[in-house]
Amino acid sequence: MKKTMYSLAVILLISYTGLGQIDCSKYYPMREGMTMQYTNYNKKGKSEGTVNYLVSNVSNEGGMTKADMSMTLKNEKGKEVFTSDYSIRCEDDKIAIDYNSLLPDNMMEQMGNMEMEVTGTDIELPNSLNVGDTLSDANVTMTMSMGGMNMKTEIFILNRKVEKKEVINTPAGEFDCYVIYSDTQTRSMGINRTFPSRQWLAEGIGMVKQESYQKDGDLINSTLLTAYSQ
Repeated sequence: MKKTMYSLAVILLISYTGLGQIDCSKYYPMREGMTMQYTNYNKKGKSEGTVNYLVSNVSNEGGMTKADMSMTLKNEKGKEVFTSDYSIRCEDDKIAIDYNSLLPDNMMEQMGNMEMEVTGTDIELPNSLNVGDTLSDANVTMTMSMGGMNMKTEIFILNRKVEKKEVINTPAGEFDCYVIYSDTQTRSMGINRTFPSRQWLAEGIGMVKQESYQKDGDLINSTLLTAYSQ
């Protein structure tokens, strides 16, 4: 099954299994059966499809809580494009999101059923966030075989910083958020590119908004939380 997530992704979402798990993750509490829907928009604000997430299973072992995530991407016509599974772990007052989630959905769509190997470093987020905090980097490397040739794509999430607090409105409601800035650097076939991005994270919900930009600050695309159920 293909592994992906909308741009950096990120897409970040899980929920809690009971009161005993609330302290495990402040920004991504875990609840089996929770669903989240995000809508992707181009730079002109036109919808380019939706990404639907389901917390399919939550387990606890040795002081660690793990949430298994199922993702379904649909295009602007509502046709299912592909699905993906990944996991999120909660331990030691922070969460770690599977590095597979860093792979952009448009890249995975282009790869089709091609054989590939994926390695990397998970995205970490502490429960305690404060404006000005610096967060650890993350990365993923994808090696693919095509026609006897190996192609490698590397994605690095760098310069992560808690930039500010902000209240935002989405079709799913109004949320008090921390805004996290980062740079996404991609290396593929000798071409290096860097794109700034911002994510808006709400306590108890996870990501409610994301924007990616050109180096000059012009918007490339955005994602909004449009529906969720707990």
